[in-house]
Amino acid sequence: MKNTNRKFHIKRGDKVKVIAGNSKGKEGLVMAILTQKNLALIEGLNIVSRHMKPSANNPNGGIIKKEAPIHISNLALIEPATGKPTRIGRRLNANGKLQRYSKKTNQFI
Repeated sequence: MKNTNRKFHIKRGDKVKVIAGNSKGKEGLVMAILTQKNLALIEGLNIVSRHMKPSANNPNGGIIKKEAPIHISNLALIEPATGKPTRIGRRLNANGKLQRYSKKTNQFI
């Protein structure tokens, strides 16, 4: 059985940069994290075309463009202060809670 309480270096709402794959170099916001498969949905990136049959929600059917998930290892968090990609670590803050920090600038995120 897989552990579902994993900690990832990105969270929903973070701004990330794609460092590998077809969308390499593009930036976007994380919409969702799929923890079971280590994937993330990024707003406006990795767009794929889906051929949909007509249904109650979509009476016409047709080809629909939507975001496909990207593996988390292909994403780098963009540091809010500098706007550049950085690696992430965790350490205790002043309150004694684990918090993410930038390994580039050594500041908490």
